[in-house]
Amino acid sequence: MGEMPVLDAPAAPVSADLDVLRGQIRSFLREAVVDGVFVPRCDGWHAGWDESFSRLLGKHGWVGITLPVAYGGAGLTPLHRHVVSEELVAAGAPVNAHWAADRQMGPALLEHGTAEQRDRFLPGIARGEVYFAIGMSEPDSGSDLASVRSRATKIEGGWRLSGTKLWVTGAHRAQAVLVLVRTRPLDETARHAGLSQLIVMADSPGVEIRPIHNLAGDHHFNEVSFDDVFVPDSMLFGAEGEGWAQVTSELGFERSGPERYLSTFPLLQHLARYARATGDPRHTSAVGGLIARLWTLRQMSYAVAVQLAQRRSAELPAALVKELGTRYEGDVVEIAREVLAIEPDPDSDDQGAVLLAQAIQSAPGFTIRGGTNEILQGLVAKGVGVR
Repeated sequence: MGEMPVLDAPAAPVSADLDVLRGQIRSFLREAVVDGVFVPRCDGWHAGWDESFSRLLGKHGWVGITLPVAYGGAGLTPLHRHVVSEELVAAGAPVNAHWAADRQMGPALLEHGTAEQRDRFLPGIARGEVYFAIGMSEPDSGSDLASVRSRATKIEGGWRLSGTKLWVTGAHRAQAVLVLVRTRPLDETARHAGLSQLIVMADSPGVEIRPIHNLAGDHHFNEVSFDDVFVPDSMLFGAEGEGWAQVTSELGFERSGPERYLSTFPLLQHLARYARATGDPRHTSAVGGLIARLWTLRQMSYAVAVQLAQRRSAELPAALVKELGTRYEGDVVEIAREVLAIEPDPDSDDQGAVLLAQAIQSAPGFTIRGGTNEILQGLVAKGVGVR
């Protein structure tokens, strides 16, 4: 058996301008909470949709921060975006409206988009006014993206799209959906071949968006059906037949960010204050273990941001961050339930009861969205040569 590959994890550089940026966004968020602009919550990056807040961030230059100045961005690095994202998620801010557009569509448009597509979407993304949904998963397919059955057939002037996408976050509010489709007949010997991506405007004739409510009655996910939807040639995203390579590149941005280990941070903060107040060594030991794991995950996530800033492939380490991070988030919930010993209640006057309720309601999705843990474990095992 050959030597096992080593996962490259470059250290995040220390930078004064990153510290200044962190201080600015942290001060802004502190004042926003005091002024009642938003109420901190668990899973705010996924469950909190507030378009006015996204536009406010856009005015400060904190959306599309990696986009070139010519498109309204700040022309900064993925490390700068990582700092802003970390502070927003840790504060429990409602950022879901612009999240997918800022996190992966902006970089993807720079990498694969046409000049027309960039001009059409990037300035609005930077202003916090253009929102994207991502259509990858399909019914009966789980996380097996290679089993995509949605099909686009070439016709004069464009493509005719039919199929269904599942678990499409924010599609009922987004202006556009980036859809992974099959543009060539399926070859069982090369299932990743023949896939392409299309940008589909959500108000196109033939697009039907049906809500998927969770057990709490909240509506974040959707089932999106495409019934002979016409997509013009100008909305083919990247190269025809290169959809798989593009998607895996985009997942490096989707899976590695601070939202994969900080969804429960407001609850962790409450838990730490409670443990300090009680002085119970069992409580402080449990919380100390969570904080130590958090620091490790944070360093791993920063390492991926460095790789992305260097325009290096980060699919494997991003999968590892997501797998470890989302399991960690679930552990925060379970330890909080045990230590706090309170009844979770989203309508309580007790902040701890509210945060615990929010975290419990969101927890089932932690290890599913962005790729199930089982799929990610397989990717990592294959990547290090043990599968």
